[in-house]
Amino acid sequence: MKFKLALAGFVASALASVAHADINVGVTLSATGPAASLGIPEKNTIPLLPTTIGGQKVNYIVLDDASDTTTAVKNARKLIAENKVDLIIGSTTTPNSLAMIDVAAEAETPMIAMAASARIVEPMDDKRFWVFKTPQNDAQMSTAIVESMTNSKVQTVAYVGFADAYGEGWWNEFAKIAEARKLKIVANERYNRTDTSVTGQVLKVLAAKPDAVLIGGAGTPAALPQKSLREKGYKGLIYQTHGVANADFLRVCGKDCEGTLLPTGPVLVADQLPADNPVRKTALDYVAKYEAANGKGSVSSFGGYAWDAGQLLAAAAPVALKKAQPGSREFRRALRDALEGSKNVAASHGVFNMSPQDHLGFDQRSRVMVRIEGGTWKLVR
Repeated sequence: MKFKLALAGFVASALASVAHADINVGVTLSATGPAASLGIPEKNTIPLLPTTIGGQKVNYIVLDDASDTTTAVKNARKLIAENKVDLIIGSTTTPNSLAMIDVAAEAETPMIAMAASARIVEPMDDKRFWVFKTPQNDAQMSTAIVESMTNSKVQTVAYVGFADAYGEGWWNEFAKIAEARKLKIVANERYNRTDTSVTGQVLKVLAAKPDAVLIGGAGTPAALPQKSLREKGYKGLIYQTHGVANADFLRVCGKDCEGTLLPTGPVLVADQLPADNPVRKTALDYVAKYEAANGKGSVSSFGGYAWDAGQLLAAAAPVALKKAQPGSREFRRALRDALEGSKNVAASHGVFNMSPQDHLGFDQRSRVMVRIEGGTWKLVR
């Protein structure tokens, strides 16, 4: 009898333990290396994410991939094999995130990328089945840029972008939309994130005499061609991508970025949004919490991508918990399904409405055009 009672107590205790298993979230981001200006605000945002969801404790295990693709893959494998995570958030850059897709799919672990390229979630296949992302697609942002160019009577444009998946993705999307809107692209130049000079590329751009230049870069390395263009006397319009929407870029680029136009998520100008904008409330909530922890004016769109991953998790986890417990294959699958079923999830960059064929789920409410004026961001109305 005593043995049966002891066994019953053990089973009850075990079941209680399972019922209250923690949700473990693995995060790999670029807190050092060329993409550090993007990864640091993401890292600073993780402590602001929900620590309890659906009555379950949430643990975040954060690793730095140093902006290196190989390290990002190693981190993903470590988080899955050693930390038994239920979800991976990361990485910061497109090349790193693309490299992690195979790892997530192989382990059947849902992944929310914080990098922009549409290639992370498109075309949908057996591997991308497990992958979602929070930044806007290049196509959405390219459309905003082309609209701004045509409104400004731009007829010819030059492109200078990273010599990697980010730069190539932007070139593909921008060139396609520009052609449809009858913009003539007169130059297409590339450079590496770690380059210290782009004189050759800039001279070719200047020789083409474009009305505007689009720089397909991200973080502080995107300032290099802009500063070089201004130093050599270029007077035309300069556009950047949403990959530069942080204070470090403003600091490094300085006066050479005055008047620059770029598309970005609404979070960057949350206080300038109309009162009825559905993103305004959640974006202001994030801005308040981030600046309380890191100082006034410190918020960036990149930290917002991490915040939005937390909003998706907060919406999806309670649904998954009804079907399985954290730490199990069944929970990971249920969490993936719940993420895919996310509807009307208001976040700092837009409103998520996912589907089996759309693992971003943003519409045009996810982007605005801004101009750099006086070293800060101004909403273009």
